[in-house]
Amino acid sequence: FLALAYPALVWYWRADLVFDETLALNLFPAFGLLAFTIMWLHVVGGALRSWLEKHIDFGKFVSKSSVAVLVLIILHPLFLFLGVGVRNTKLIFEYNNPKYIWLAVVAWFILVGYDVAKRFKNHNFFVKHWDAVKLISTIGFFLVFFHSLGVGSDLQAGLLRYVWIFYGVSAAVAAVYTYGVRRFLK
Repeated sequence: FLALAYPALVWYWRADLVFDETLALNLFPAFGLLAFTIMWLHVVGGALRSWLEKHIDFGKFVSKSSVAVLVLIILHPLFLFLGVGVRNTKLIFEYNNPKYIWLAVVAWFILVGYDVAKRFKNHNFFVKHWDAVKLISTIGFFLVFFHSLGVGSDLQAGLLRYVWIFYGVSAAVAAVYTYGVRRFLK
């Protein structure tokens, strides 16, 4: 709960939620922050799955919260485009380092692709390659991590930046365990 609450509170304290033409621009960061923190719970939880499943239905948590992630990663750029205006989307690249925007674009396709692939999880190809699909999805998560550190307005300074770096480091350790160490322990 705290993993989701702290980033949302930092955003809320900074946001100027006025019901005018700036509302979409003020809301869009919250969608990105929440999507990332839920994905972080998935990555770290994946490493702790055997322990977590003794206490909660981790599969059900991931299934339900994945729907929230999908909605949030669709709303995040949508509200940005609504806020700047579709005709002004080039400004996103002009006012930010384009490499961080491209990281987000690639990550978006990876993560949405993962959700599409889940619909076909029982088909032969995906059964055979599901671990690779999950690994690629985790790479998408790390692309989002670097995107957010590079352009996230709430992450450029302050305590939340350090919390975010903790999220990234802990997720890297979890991913190394999940996709590397755990395989050798089997």
